[in-house]
Parts: sequence; structure tokens; C-alpha cells
Amino acid sequence: MPYDPTKLADWQIAAEAEKKMPTPEEWRERLGLDKEETISHGRICKLDFLRLVDRLKERPDGKYIEVTAITPTPLGEGKTTTSLGLIEGLAKRGANVGGCIRQPSAGPTFNIKGSAAGGGNALLIPMTEFSLGLTGDIDNITNAHNLGMVALTSRMQHEFNYTDEQLAKRNLRRLDIDPRQVQMKWALDFCAQAMRNIVIGMGGKMDGFLMQSGFQISVSSELMAILSIAYDLPDLRRRIGDITIAYDKRGNSVTCDDLEVGGAMTAWMRSTINPTLCCTIEYQPVMVHAGPFANIAVGQSSIIGDRVGLKMFDYHVTESGFGADIGFEKFWNVKSRLSGLKPHVSVLVATIRALKMHGGGPRVVPGRPLPKEYTEENLELVENGIGNLLHHLHTIRKSGINPVVCINVFPTDSLEEIAMVRRYTEQAGARCAVSEHWGKGGEGALELADAVIEASEEPGEFDYLYYLDMPLRQRVERIAQEVYGADGVNWSAEAAAKAERFEADSKYLDYQTMMVKTHLSLSHDPALKGVPKGWVLPIRDILLFSGAKFLCPMAGAISLMPGTSSDPAFRRIDVDTESGEVQGLF
Repeated sequence: MPYDPTKLADWQIAAEAEKKMPTPEEWRERLGLDKEETISHGRICKLDFLRLVDRLKERPDGKYIEVTAITPTPLGEGKTTTSLGLIEGLAKRGANVGGCIRQPSAGPTFNIKGSAAGGGNALLIPMTEFSLGLTGDIDNITNAHNLGMVALTSRMQHEFNYTDEQLAKRNLRRLDIDPRQVQMKWALDFCAQAMRNIVIGMGGKMDGFLMQSGFQISVSSELMAILSIAYDLPDLRRRIGDITIAYDKRGNSVTCDDLEVGGAMTAWMRSTINPTLCCTIEYQPVMVHAGPFANIAVGQSSIIGDRVGLKMFDYHVTESGFGADIGFEKFWNVKSRLSGLKPHVSVLVATIRALKMHGGGPRVVPGRPLPKEYTEENLELVENGIGNLLHHLHTIRKSGINPVVCINVFPTDSLEEIAMVRRYTEQAGARCAVSEHWGKGGEGALELADAVIEASEEPGEFDYLYYLDMPLRQRVERIAQEVYGADGVNWSAEAAAKAERFEADSKYLDYQTMMVKTHLSLSHDPALKGVPKGWVLPIRDILLFSGAKFLCPMAGAISLMPGTSSDPAFRRIDVDTESGEVQGLF
């Protein structure tokens, strides 16, 4: 019997469901795992990636299902909730199904966004562990990242204080690091705007090298991006060693391996390659692995998680961050290319409220009540906003992946509004499913499950939007025009010079193109809703991540350290001192 999410908060639903959650021993029996293939962490466990993929390597892959969305409101449109509801619905149809989602950062969890555990009857458990550190992957990434900064700053201090001869006696060569060209900051997994810009090394000559520095949120670390795309442990080690942590005074890269810290950083991260096994509140298995930014990084759960899931399950569900213009595009052209895995279906999540926003509805502000236009029937706003859905639908079709539009139903949506979205979707030749997983769990997602099963049986002709022999600027032009709907691209002088240099050097040929822009519009301007026309994408700079092998053309300013709002979620989180249960998570 589903819980009533109109009367129970998510943390209360989770607490009830967790009373019957399978133990690691029960998961081993249910999933046919050997004892050494699980690593217990209290009431949850990790899956030993290396052992599992070795034992299951001859097993054929299951059906690969990706979940994306239309351009969201600032509140998000329920991709994680839909992913979990779809898993529940497929299980109700008797399918062997599981999935993999991203791990949430403590920054958003304690700030505005909340825990990203889904919601209602499409919720991930154990919710407290999921929301507050899980099995330590983000802590390990933070420590590995900061170890790299320790290696850099201590080396700078020693090179400043010692002669070449003195360095040689200590078995060190002078790297001649340029303090103005340090690429990394320190890592902290909170939204701490006060730490964005700091000065370090104040004091005497034994107190470090005096220079400007700062902090970035841990999930923005290149190490997190690398974890999400690493194919295996050797690939992880190689990429960590190749991270450019700074440049020398001649403009040459100074990598983690140059600092002889790449191995030790990998040692901190050795256990992060193992996905954590959690589940829905209806007890279907869901792995949690990696949690990279969706703007400067790939915004997906890991390739490792998908490799495991496709061997373990007949249907494996994964989710892409943000809307289809960012998350799906990177899934299509980056993650799928790196993994070699070909998806069968993409679920495009749409909500009535997002369509109303794109149709000219009032501004949606997190933490404030929704204007009445979003809670009362307004067919004109819905119809005016349909173009955004159809644009993303067209993008998915360009990949050759079969699309299914999921209307993620809210209690305030009217039958006429839902019928209108279905009519436009079906007129465009796509499957459309109405899903009430939030209120009804798997029973509410049966229509969606059926549509996904049907779509997964149809042969697709998957292909990339571009190939890696295409020059960087042509790739960006194609993404801007074919995915965003821009008329073209305008390159700043600095960005154009960098692009020319990257294009002339063959070592960058296999670098992935990782676009950086707002998720709140198809364009670079978050204020432009719907399907903007007559605009040009401005590229002002290109970031280089040499370990992840990303070239990141920037169509807007990006902060690697978000700020905490005036009404953060931590104000409502507490602990029941009798039971020890965490309350107030959402």
C-alpha cells in the first residue's frame, strides 16, 4: 500500500520503509552475489566492481534506459523521482530491473535543493545515509583533492626556500611553478561562499608559500569528474596522474604525477570505484555512484555503475543531470562514447508547471510559494510552453534513441492540461505516458513502464552528433545549432586563440567537448524561456581538464563554490534524541 505523501514528509516515508529494507546478506541472496562481491557498511553495502564485472563479463547486457528532462524550473522537474518510479513500475511488471543515480553533495542537501533522493513513493532509501555522506566517496575525493594541493603548496614553499643543489639533495627537481597559474583550489563539500577567495601561507618562511587561493565544492573537483567517466581502476589512476594542477613559469603543465602525488591520491580513492547499493522504498536495487557537476562536468552517474547494472539487470535505468540540452547531450556524445554502451530508450520528463513557465508564466523562485498560475488550470500557458518539450524531443530523436515523454503528474495538474500535453506529444509521433509515481509508487508508473518496454524493443540507429576528428569550434557550432537552437557562435578573442591552439595540437583530438552554460534556458541567458529564436551563443573562454580530458567552452560564468541561501535546509534538520533518527530531510 503506498504511503500518503500529502500527509507524510519524505523522511517519514523513508523511516517507515527502512524498517523492512533488505540487509546486505539478503541482497546477496536476492541478486545472486558471492560473499566477496559485497563490502558491508552497516545496513548498506558496496558492490566490488572488479570482482563483479570479471564474473559477469560473458553475460549479455540488459536494456539501457536514460532519463532526462525538458528545461527545468529552478525547482527541478523530478528526474530522480521519475527514475525511481520507473524502476518501481518495471518491477511491478515482473522485470529484473535496477538503476544507478548520482550521490548528492552535502552543499545542496543543507542548502536549498535538499537531498536529491526522489520523493513521495518514488524515494531512495536509506535516506539519511544517502543524504549524509553515504559510504564516504565524497570524503575520499575531498581528501585526495586536498592531498594534491598539499603536494603543490609544500613544493612551492621548498622551491622558494632552497637552492637547486639543496633540492637535489632532497631528491627534488625544480618545477618552477607559477603562483599566478594554479588551477586547483582546496575542496570542501559545503556551499561556503566565504571560502571562495582566501590568502594562504601567511606567517614565516616555514608557514607555506604566500599566495591567493580559495575553495571549491568537492563535487566540482576534477577527481569527481574522473570517477564518473573512469572505465576501471587503471583508467582512474592514469587520469589522476594527468591532472594539471598548475603551470610553470614557461607555461608548461605541472601534473599530479609531476608532483609525485598521483599514486597517493589514487590510494585515497581506491574504494570509490565500488558503487553503493541502496534501493527504492519498494525494495528494488539502485546503485549510487559519483556525483559530478552537470555544467563543467558530465553530470551523470558513473560508467562503472552502468557497466555493473547492465550485467546484473534486464533493464538498467540511469539519469542525466539538468535538461536534455545539457545532460542528455553529454550522455549522448560523451558518456556513451567513452563507455561504448548504446542506450535503447530516453525518457523525457515534463511537468505542467515547467511548461507553464516556458509559456510565459510568472517567475519561479525556490523557497517561495508558487504563483496561482502554476496551481490552477491554465491551458493557454501550457500550450504556449509546449515548444520547449518538442524541441528536446527532436534533440533525442537526432541521436537515434527512442524517446518516451513522461508527464510527471502533480496533484494540482488538471486532466485537461495533461490531455493537451499528451495530444501534442502524440501528434509529434512520440510515445507519451502519464505517471503518478510520487503519489502511487510502482502502481502509478505502470503506463510509463509499459511505454519504456515497448520502446526498448524497437531497433534504434544510435549515432553521435559529431566525431572526434571534427575540430573543436565545429563541434561547438554543431551543438549550439542542433541542440540549443542558436543561429551560431560568437568567440571572444581569448577563446578563439585557445581553440586554435587546441585544434593545432593532436594530443587534444580525443578530448571530450564539455559545454558550460546555464541549465535554465536553451540559450546562455537563464531569463530566455521556451524556445528562444534569433540568438548567438557567446563563448568567452575554454577550460582545460587534462585528467578527465575535457575541453570546456564557457558560455557563461560558473562558480565552483555555490553560496548558502538565507533560508537553508539545515534550519529544519534535527535528530530525535531518543531514537537517533535524522528528521527534516527532504
